[in-house]
Amino acid sequence: MNVERSELLAGIGHDALWALIEGRHGDPFSILGPHESGGMTIVRVYLPGAEAVDLIEAGSGRVVTPFSVAHPAGLFAAATGLRTGYRLKITWPDAVQITEDPYSFGLLLGELDLHLISEGTHYSLSRTLGAVAMSIDGISGVRFAVWAPNARRVSVVGDFNAWDGRRNPMRLRQSAGVWELFIPSLAAGERYKFEIVDAEGTCLPQKADPVARASEAAPSTASIVASSTPFRWTDDGWMRDRSRQERLEGAMSVYEVHAGSWLRDGRDGNRYLDWVELSQRLVPYASDMGFTHIELLPIMEHPFGGSWGYQPLGLFAPTGRYGTPEDFAYFVDRCHGAGLGIILDWVPAHFPTDVWGLARFDGSALYEHEDPREGFHRDWNTLIYNLGRNEVKGFLIASALEWLERYHVDGLRVDAVASMLYRDYSRNEGEWIPNQYGGRENLEAVEFFKHLNSIVHERCPHAMTIAEESTAWPGVTKPPEEGGLGFDIKWNMGWMHDSLSYIEKDPVYRSHHHGTMTFGMIYAYSERFMLPISHDEVVYGKGSLLTKMPGDEWQKFANLRSYLAFMWGHPGKKLLFMGSEIAQPGEWNHDASVSWDVLERPQHVGIQRLVKDLNSLYGEEPSLQFGDFHPQGFEWAAADDAANSVLGMLRYGKDRSSSVLVVSNFTPVPRYGYRIGVPDDGVWIERITTDAREYGGSGLVNGALSSEPIPAHGRPVSLSLTLPPLATIFLKGPSPR
Repeated sequence: MNVERSELLAGIGHDALWALIEGRHGDPFSILGPHESGGMTIVRVYLPGAEAVDLIEAGSGRVVTPFSVAHPAGLFAAATGLRTGYRLKITWPDAVQITEDPYSFGLLLGELDLHLISEGTHYSLSRTLGAVAMSIDGISGVRFAVWAPNARRVSVVGDFNAWDGRRNPMRLRQSAGVWELFIPSLAAGERYKFEIVDAEGTCLPQKADPVARASEAAPSTASIVASSTPFRWTDDGWMRDRSRQERLEGAMSVYEVHAGSWLRDGRDGNRYLDWVELSQRLVPYASDMGFTHIELLPIMEHPFGGSWGYQPLGLFAPTGRYGTPEDFAYFVDRCHGAGLGIILDWVPAHFPTDVWGLARFDGSALYEHEDPREGFHRDWNTLIYNLGRNEVKGFLIASALEWLERYHVDGLRVDAVASMLYRDYSRNEGEWIPNQYGGRENLEAVEFFKHLNSIVHERCPHAMTIAEESTAWPGVTKPPEEGGLGFDIKWNMGWMHDSLSYIEKDPVYRSHHHGTMTFGMIYAYSERFMLPISHDEVVYGKGSLLTKMPGDEWQKFANLRSYLAFMWGHPGKKLLFMGSEIAQPGEWNHDASVSWDVLERPQHVGIQRLVKDLNSLYGEEPSLQFGDFHPQGFEWAAADDAANSVLGMLRYGKDRSSSVLVVSNFTPVPRYGYRIGVPDDGVWIERITTDAREYGGSGLVNGALSSEPIPAHGRPVSLSLTLPPLATIFLKGPSPR
């Protein structure tokens, strides 16, 4: 069909043509693709560098007509009367490509999707935004979509178009500020980014996809089209039987792990283990040790390994450091197969300033606040999410659900909650903006947490949320309908600081600080607490748990054994960072491995065996579980013996159906005939003493003890105990009559 060049470019102004050629045009579909004109169809394609283009019939492959050069910069056009589908045959200098025309496809996202994105209530964003491998009208390819409402032009770039932003500009869906494009013939595994021209016409550094489900391993920064093939899970029984409430009421002992430094392969350049290898090594180890959960430091994609994942940029993508998303799903599946839950650290508080990330994503403060008094963390040199924007809140909640729903994760531990709740967090006077009532509370963050926890518990009733909140903010674990934030558990930072402060002191001074160890019970039931001995306590010159302990080598190990057992006897769920269970001598180094070689020494094996036995006792004794969250499950057996630095705790099962007595002697002096009152008459059996020889102790034991009708501590019967030096003992009580 012979058509003049002017007809091929009919309706296209000079400025619009040059905007397309120069990569500035914000509406490429108005020029490219098929357009009806004067009873014929004009098809235009922009293919810089192509030598020739033919329009071919989709079904037969028959060449219908060659394209004419409409502009020497690479704009081709053809007129056709073809009423069926067409394809493009593109002759490049070194290859011939046959493909569908990306600009022949209609609108991709539905109006409901766009409305929910704008409203901040689209909780399946990774199935809508980002890169989704799919088929449209039987044609396979990848649908790209990105939120960039203030951009003048957005393009998809990747290996498939030589990272040239002129080649695949996207269509703007104005109502939501979302840009979309379907590129046929692409598949999972393709690398891509978005090239954005801001409102002022400046071409920004190419941006990684905020909703990418896979990313290149650092230091590379491209997003990767993830597979849309569902993972073949084998954890149906786990998923069916798990109950958040049952887990909250039962034993919960968490092994906190940094995946990159739990174990390194020294025979292969000190490399990380991948998810498959961790499934083979970490999972059976944690299970054998009796932990109920593994908690991973953030495994969302992050640019700087030294941040340990706490400065993430890919909130929907497992980091490429340890394998593919499917590999991570396999790891979770193997954990569930071994009876282990998985908790992920998740960071909605802030993000790094890397130019290829979220910072000024479309040239404006899109994800962050414009004003640094609200939007910049000086402590971490990071940007703060603007929780006043519906789209940002929706983005974060969708990220949380991605891990819980797509990857079957059992819980999220939310990092740096306090930094979000207070507008003046780590700021001096004049460096922060008060809320609308003149206060320091971040009202947007409060509402965000309430909404987050409500949605998570509605959509994922199995999943728990855990707050790392270091202040006395009230109601962190109360339901939102009762005015709380809605978390299931809060880290008890006060207990951690107080107890470590006490145990680090020379025993001769501990009597003067006795109240430090009892103070935590004053507020122990104000929230549902977890006792965390986390990675933060064994870095930055703080030393390992072992080196915190005073005294000679024997005393250091004895102090550590006694302290760990006191922690397991104290109300609250337990969390222990990797390496602490073997008394690692040095503090944690994220570039090295846990010092597993110390297990050649019996003292370290003794600590490991103790932790395993504490987990076992905790798991089988209802009396060590019920009082974690219920005050009826706890009494002080002896709280006021500061002179001897002795503490006694009574733990009860529900309705006092069982009891355990936990007694700690925090001095190096053995105490014989130490009398302590107990609630039940009968034989009390020693289940654990940290002074047992198999743990590295001196071997002072009690065995089975019969109560005597001698009143003590306000109780009618009592036990005469042998308290080993620097030791904690557990005695199982008789069945109540």
